Amino acid sequence: MQLSIIILNYNVRYFLEQCILSVQEAIAAIEAEIIVVDNNSSDESVLMMQEKFPEVTLIQNKENFGFPKGNNIGFRQAKGNYICILNPDTVVAEDTFTKILAFAERQSNLGIIGCKLIDGTGNFLPESKRGIPTPWVAFTKVFGLYKIFPKIKLFNQYYAQHLSENETGKVDILVGAFMFLESKLYQDLNGFDEDCFMYADDIDLSYRALQKGKNNFYFHDTTVLHYKGESTIKDEKYMKRFQEAMNFFYAKHFKKSWFFSFFIQVGTWFFSIVKMFQGNVKEKPLPECYILYSENANLSEKLASILENKVSFLNLKKEKMVNSCLILKGKKTEIILDNQYVSFKKCINIIETLKDKNITFKIFPKRTAFIIGSNLRNGRGEIRKIK
Repeated sequence: MQLSIIILNYNVRYFLEQCILSVQEAIAAIEAEIIVVDNNSSDESVLMMQEKFPEVTLIQNKENFGFPKGNNIGFRQAKGNYICILNPDTVVAEDTFTKILAFAERQSNLGIIGCKLIDGTGNFLPESKRGIPTPWVAFTKVFGLYKIFPKIKLFNQYYAQHLSENETGKVDILVGAFMFLESKLYQDLNGFDEDCFMYADDIDLSYRALQKGKNNFYFHDTTVLHYKGESTIKDEKYMKRFQEAMNFFYAKHFKKSWFFSFFIQVGTWFFSIVKMFQGNVKEKPLPECYILYSENANLSEKLASILENKVSFLNLKKEKMVNSCLILKGKKTEIILDNQYVSFKKCINIIETLKDKNITFKIFPKRTAFIIGSNLRNGRGEIRKIK
């Protein structure tokens, strides 16, 4: 088997359904399997999996084991030569895995591959490629020096700014939302370190791959949608775990000193406070108008009754999306993409191309009864059921 995709789920039932639908499209021409590990969700994730995806391997944990252990449990059942650690709040393009598999096969001494990630508003996620968070690099990140001095290399190592977002190349650290590597390497690394509950696990795994002399890569030629913050609410518990995770990484890989420990304590506290407030930003105003991108004219009337607003129908066979949306510049607009007629790759491309502070996006995944998306970079997603 070529590939095993491991998806660790915790209470994101609708995002998980959309993720699996996109993955199934992406592995249609590949000998691959999907393994979903559920970390004792309290929503209907397990029931949904059993009813809608009985062919997918489902592992039900009796408690929330955290990110590292949950993924390690999934790996023990993986049969693929390669594995992909994938967040459930992601959408992959139909050619994501074929492109990355081809790239991986061309490499020697391969470590971990990450890809270009965008959020639900279409903005690039800079954590798609990162440098090793040494004390100095962490300092430039925590206190925003990389923003103050964007063109000075000394201050721009955290987000691996030696590469643009549209350039493939070697990087040090990749993000756990999408990590592609050989199963043998994952085995040699003993997987994620289970002493870390979450947050530093991807940094640690990437760093240990480098210590083995492997080459980690950022691959720009496929874009994956990642709805940030879906599996984690930015609350006091999050702040505590984030602080513990960073302390874990530094204690494991760097020589400690009193000054260093004090700096890390203050820095992680400051950074986690910032992250917590980012998660509590105000919602965007409701859209003034809605546009349905589809071939099903009747669907616009159905959505209009649910959204209590007029939904303009844009027939993708006759009209150009970009031209139609330029007319609406300045208006609070929501674009609804009908996945029955618009591929996941096209949905991702539209979201990335038309990103604008006045435009929000929802996807109506095929064979589902909901529309789904995220209006804010750091906010929770939004699901509207279509009855």
